[in-house]
Amino acid sequence: MISARNQIRGTVAEIHEGAVNGIVKLDVAGQNRISATISMESIRALGLEAGKEATAVIKATSVMMANSELKISARNQLSGIVSSIEEGAVNAIVKLDVAEGIGITSTISMEAVKDLGLAVGQKATAIIKATSVMIAC
Repeated sequence: MISARNQIRGTVAEIHEGAVNGIVKLDVAGQNRISATISMESIRALGLEAGKEATAVIKATSVMMANSELKISARNQLSGIVSSIEEGAVNAIVKLDVAEGIGITSTISMEAVKDLGLAVGQKATAIIKATSVMIAC
């Protein structure tokens, strides 16, 4: 068990190897794909290869939210419907239903929730840098 709220099961679709790091792409539910930049040492230690099941692990504090898809460098953009917003004094926990079995939780400021006009039932996009995604087997 780990404390990261976002744990998404998938299947390794491809691995692009580099000298130090590699990019692991997981196919997950709803025809979504999650990219993770991890070390080649980790890719070898986990025995990752195309077709192997793995889990993308993402801390909620590493998930940004947008009210539409954007053309930006972050590789992971998962669109869905806001299912809940737990408001705090400074931050909010926003839950986004992306596809069957995939929910993404984001911890963002209350100011951002208001600026984006996020509300339950509204479409939104979770944005995650590939370097913020860990892989577990």
